[in-house]
Formats: sequence, structure tokens, C-alpha cells
Amino acid sequence: MTFTQECVIAVERERLWDFLMEVPRVASCVPGVEGVEAIDAKSYRGNLRVQIGPIRLSLHGTMTVDEQDRAAWRARMRAEANDRRVGGGIRARMSLTLAPGEGGTRLRIETDLAILGRIGEFGQPVIKKKADALLEEFAQNLGSKLGQGG
Repeated sequence: MTFTQECVIAVERERLWDFLMEVPRVASCVPGVEGVEAIDAKSYRGNLRVQIGPIRLSLHGTMTVDEQDRAAWRARMRAEANDRRVGGGIRARMSLTLAPGEGGTRLRIETDLAILGRIGEFGQPVIKKKADALLEEFAQNLGSKLGQGG
């Protein structure tokens, strides 16, 4: 399943880029993310707790930054996480790009998401709706954090 999400963050592109490339800091803006730690310079381990429909997921996994191209304002990453209790997981490839936007910087996130096991039973519309809600909350958290000089 693939989808594209966009939002505008009221901050200049350079400042947003620098913040987004510090994975443990930006993870604090993602709803449900807990305990992010660096494995090495490009890989991180952490947990994501999220509720989709009536089911609460506790995903444990890794994220790897595959590309950081400041000249093109583009980054690519991949994530893998599993929930042993529910019996399933996710595999995602994401790319983010930054562009000038009205009132700030436009953040565009393209995601290619594979849902494995029982988690896939929720269906694409439910998962997409949850992803959109998470992006909206992430954008608000990011704007607040950067607006405070973070």
C-alpha cells in the first residue's frame, strides 16, 4: 500500500531539515513513539504504541536512514517493526522532501507500506485514516517544538 501525505510547517527549510535529520529528537514529535536509541550513525531502535480500531499495537523495531541529500532536500529511510502479541508487523520505505510552502516549508512524505500478519486485517482505509491522523498530530508537535526554539 502506498500513500503520500503533505503538511506545511511554519519554519524555514534549513531549520526544519536540521531538526528532521536528528532522529531521536524528531521521534519525540511522533505520537506513540517511545525509547528511541541509536544503534549506529544511520540506524535506530525504538517502540511505537498505536491504536487502530479496537486493537492496541506495540511495535518494536528499527529505522535506517538510507539517504540524506540536503542539496535536493530529500531523505529516504526504511523501517521494520513487529508486534509479537498481535502477530504481525510492518515494513515501510519512506521518502521525505522539503519545498518552499506558503507560510513555511512543505513537508511531503511518500510511504510504501507492507502490512504483515494479523495487522493486515484492518484494511487499507482504516490504516490510511490512522496514518493521516498521526501525520496531523506530528505536524502540530513539530510546529510547536520548532516554534519554541527547539
